[in-house]
Amino acid sequence: MQQTDHLPTPNDAHIRSTVGPTRPASGPAVDIQIDGATFTAFTGEPLVDAINRAQIELAQVCYHPQLGPIQTCDTCSVEIDGQIGRACGTNVAAGMVVRTQTIAARAAQRDAYDRIVSNHDLYCTVCDNNNGNCTVHNTLGILGIDHQTRPFQPKGYAKDDSNPFYRYDPDQCILCGRCVEACQNVQVNETLTINWEAEQPRVLWDGGKPIGESSCVSCGHCVTVCPCNALQEKSMLGQAGMFTGIPLPVWDAAIDVVKGVEASAGLKPIMNVSDIESAARDRYIKKTKTVCTYCGVGCSFDVWTDERHILKVEPGLGHANGISTCVKGKFGWDYVNSGDRLTSPLIRDGDRFREATWDEALAFVARRFMEIREQHGPDALAFVASSKASNEEAFLVQKFARQVIGTNNVDNCSRYCQSPASKGLSLTVGIGGDSGTIKDIENASLIITVGSNTAESHPVLATRVKRAQKLGHTKVIVFDIREHELATRADQFLRPKPGTDFVWLGAVSKFILDNGLENTAFLAERVNGLDEFRESIKEFTLEYAEKETGLSAATLEALARQIAAEERVCILWAMGVTQQCGGTDTSAAISNLLLITGNYGRLGTGAYPLRGHNNVQGASDMGAMPDQVSGYQNVTDELTVQRHEREWGVTLRAQRGLDNTQMLDAAIHGQLKAMWITGEEMSLTDANANHLQEGFEALEFLVVQDLYFTNTARYADVVFPAAASLEKEGTFTNTERRIQRLYEVMPPLKGTKPDWQIYMGVADRMGHRWGYTHPSEIMAEIARLTPYFAGVTYERLEGYNTLCWPVAEDGTDQPLLYTERFNFPDGKARLYAGEYRPREQAPNEEFDLHLNSGRMLEHFHEGNMTFRVEGIAVTAPDAFVEVSQELAAERQIQSGQWVRLVSEHGAVRLQALVTGRVSDNELYVPMNARKAQDAVNHLTGSQGDSITNTPAYKDNRVRMEILGEVGANPLPARNFRWGHPTPQTGVEVERKWARPDYVYPGGELPMLGNSLNARVDALGADD
Repeated sequence: MQQTDHLPTPNDAHIRSTVGPTRPASGPAVDIQIDGATFTAFTGEPLVDAINRAQIELAQVCYHPQLGPIQTCDTCSVEIDGQIGRACGTNVAAGMVVRTQTIAARAAQRDAYDRIVSNHDLYCTVCDNNNGNCTVHNTLGILGIDHQTRPFQPKGYAKDDSNPFYRYDPDQCILCGRCVEACQNVQVNETLTINWEAEQPRVLWDGGKPIGESSCVSCGHCVTVCPCNALQEKSMLGQAGMFTGIPLPVWDAAIDVVKGVEASAGLKPIMNVSDIESAARDRYIKKTKTVCTYCGVGCSFDVWTDERHILKVEPGLGHANGISTCVKGKFGWDYVNSGDRLTSPLIRDGDRFREATWDEALAFVARRFMEIREQHGPDALAFVASSKASNEEAFLVQKFARQVIGTNNVDNCSRYCQSPASKGLSLTVGIGGDSGTIKDIENASLIITVGSNTAESHPVLATRVKRAQKLGHTKVIVFDIREHELATRADQFLRPKPGTDFVWLGAVSKFILDNGLENTAFLAERVNGLDEFRESIKEFTLEYAEKETGLSAATLEALARQIAAEERVCILWAMGVTQQCGGTDTSAAISNLLLITGNYGRLGTGAYPLRGHNNVQGASDMGAMPDQVSGYQNVTDELTVQRHEREWGVTLRAQRGLDNTQMLDAAIHGQLKAMWITGEEMSLTDANANHLQEGFEALEFLVVQDLYFTNTARYADVVFPAAASLEKEGTFTNTERRIQRLYEVMPPLKGTKPDWQIYMGVADRMGHRWGYTHPSEIMAEIARLTPYFAGVTYERLEGYNTLCWPVAEDGTDQPLLYTERFNFPDGKARLYAGEYRPREQAPNEEFDLHLNSGRMLEHFHEGNMTFRVEGIAVTAPDAFVEVSQELAAERQIQSGQWVRLVSEHGAVRLQALVTGRVSDNELYVPMNARKAQDAVNHLTGSQGDSITNTPAYKDNRVRMEILGEVGANPLPARNFRWGHPTPQTGVEVERKWARPDYVYPGGELPMLGNSLNARVDALGADD
């Protein structure tokens, strides 16, 4: 059949639509012949992609579109211009003639498969992985093989069950290398290899360690891409199939029966039975798409369940992640079925709580809210939306505050982390969100991170940075006071003094402008305020910056010249910037540097404040803020007021409300009487926890809505039991501004309700009958009220479809902002003349140590969810304090030593971990703690960013008291940080080809051109 319509030459849009890690943008479109028909392909792309796009069935066991050509299995052998070669390892060229079903090609394909199954015991009927998606099983059907000519040979290695989440069975491993490629070049943890030179090769962790003693971070990439059952989730074992839960002796006997029948009947009847068994699983295994509820990267995937049992998480189609997950997204879901989930509303009765019916609890809250409003006015009440709840639910929190109560006292947890970044970007480019997507970051020629422990706080996004760097397509510079993973990998790691990022940013900008290195055309055409900006940084010489930051003038000059010379620069930052007294000014300074070098509005450029929670971006987008409604519309804007008056029947109040950090102060001063907190552990995550307790105790009435009886719930008068994200529908918005749907994986736990239904219940009892029957109706209202969301509908977000706001009414979205204009009336950006705000809590004689805090890869935030995941808790069981080797030697501290940290605000007792990650008098404490009294925010103070009131969590001083007790190391021996990765370029298939027992299937020499360099080039991002 002749195919005549030509595909366009790929461009930026093509790259953005690619799921998973960026593959190269292919060359010009050309015609090639495949099995007698003409098809359009792209010069330089793997031939197998063109064959797959033409929907021609071809075996391909090792090939995965997100991994690229691995070339270990040889099953994709085809005839190319009369010569047999691998379709995955051959690049498309104009005029190529390909035949996939010649006698020689079929013989090579079958021979290659036969070699594979000599490494694999085919017992599909009783296999846990017989779910219709097993590549080895499905390839058998494609090739129509009836008998296995090379018998299965056990490898002589035991199964490895040492990882808490998955196991490796060497006897089922076909040595395809997918897992190695995923670990080395997608996740870039570099733990897995294959010892090709061994008599019997196998997959190795850290060169041969048990998985549980290796550097494996349990990200799950290897399990996801495994084409058979060699790597499998433990949650699947004995749980997935109709026959897989039978006792081991019976199971072994069943395998023997299956294998015995095969010899006489052939493989086809056996495969038919296994196909029937696989189809039967579909009657009870449910596969539901959701979006991860942990960090702001926004990974999406299918969750496989048998009723409430979570069988596995299967990524693949998510725009932000593709096949990628981290340990939390892949395996961290036990908290949903935790035995301490709340299942009934609770009402305080003296010093105790009693269970109540939903009707009683909802009516009681409504009555108390009305009484307080009547007695003290609407501003006596305040509301905190959850960054873990959906967009629709955050919208209803602020709607409840403004329509039902009549107050602007509403906020969300972005006040604790990202408000300064949003404000800094709003001041300079007009929109307080990421200027592009993860595709832009991995296509940058230079990536700079500032105050961001990206690999642990945003692990899947970090894989894209690490991959681009490893494959030679980007350089990475890290600014931080602590040497985390990305710092160790960086091309350059720079340690400025705490809180001085504004200074080096100003000095670098000044040097660029003073030496004519700026992008003059971009500044002239697209930017205002250059003269005022020059004046504001005139004192920021390199010499001043050296004195203030500790970074040498020569280093900063070289940095300035490098940034100015790079074609595409992205800057990523997080809480190390925003949680300082000058968080807004520093965020604006980052944007200023990008503006003067012209690094906005093009692929691979832009500003990326990395959002910490799964929907902290969405909570702000939805107007859960004291001065803006949804879409960052100011409550004083005339058109905004008119729209809401038509929709809600009320006039928005013009006065700014209280933010999170002001609410408890207002309670202490007697102005705030009631609060409703949804899904936020404020008592542990807000700064100065002891001060916060005083505020909670001063309230007349507190409502807490959560999955568990949290520490914050201890202060409540009513506790509502909420549904988890897997138990409801809605949308989340990730750090890219990407809106994604989540679907109900399982019904809400009996006795719980989704947040949106709880808000409706109270609103209804206060005389506002909202009448929503589904979150899609809430989104329709959001779209009517919010220009940025005008074209957002559930239909357009069906399945894995996404939209990056702003979204026009016709559904057109903007993954990359500022391609033509900035978000100001004249379309021009504005350089912001900020102010350097030094830290207020520098160490002094009494409190001589600087305290830093942040996240760990294993845990999320305070740990309320992740401590309920046993496999995580055993590897990272509690909080600790990192102590530098210098300080440990000076004060005779050893790992496991108990110490007390004391600040002006409180004290905590922790074990020390002596490490090179921190230096000199710097301390680091993870924000996750098993016990409330150990939370780091008992030490932090109330000072904060002068513009947004975000607490300066990173600006703290403490003293250390050494206690006599010494315990075990707070990081167990099985923690991945004790492992030793084994970096290599990937599978290194050339080593397999060099084995004396390797012969290309059919005995022919494959086509040349399959060099390592060609393979690496095919994997990388386009320059």
